[in-house]
Amino acid sequence: MAEQGAIVAAALKLIAERGWRDVTLRAIASEAAVPFAELYAMFPTKAAIVGAFLADIDRQVLEGVEDSPDPDETVRDRLFDTLMRRYDALRPHRDAVAALAEGLARDPLAALALRPALLRSMAVVLEACGLSAEGFVGALRQKSLAALHASVLRTWLRDDSADLGKTMVALDSRLKSLEGWAQRFERINKNISARRRRKDPEPPPAEAEPTAS
Repeated sequence: MAEQGAIVAAALKLIAERGWRDVTLRAIASEAAVPFAELYAMFPTKAAIVGAFLADIDRQVLEGVEDSPDPDETVRDRLFDTLMRRYDALRPHRDAVAALAEGLARDPLAALALRPALLRSMAVVLEACGLSAEGFVGALRQKSLAALHASVLRTWLRDDSADLGKTMVALDSRLKSLEGWAQRFERINKNISARRRRKDPEPPPAEAEPTAS
């Protein structure tokens, strides 16, 4: 476990200094003082190392989640608090995240490889807020939250304020917009279900079994 942490730390350091494309697995192994064969056995790709980094951020986010959330708190409030905890956890790694975001924008294959890890992180946020991330609706929630996160992250990368005020404003605005779309989707889904129920014919009444006289 200690070696894994050293590898992730080395990768983030090199990505911040050199950028995503110019960092190799061998360079990460050298920086982490880990034999290349051992590193490769744990992480066969750079995307796998970033996935481990995101999983550690997920763990930090979950540590701040209460087992019994306040029933008076809205889902939007819980999403806001949970995502802000995520940005706080990412804050020490801002340079690496900035270099990673820039590099992945130019490397669609690596971005595609990291998509499952990102969606897993969004599933963690949803479940922490009491929203299911399962099934078709859950998948839609994950993708919608991932798009929101990517948008707010661009603001976060430029936000040098002590309280992340600009990030909070951007996040609140995006969550309000997402909440509006979710409510419209729910109304449409209810209307479709109602129309289907009206079209379904009522089953014919069961005929009474003949009785022996």
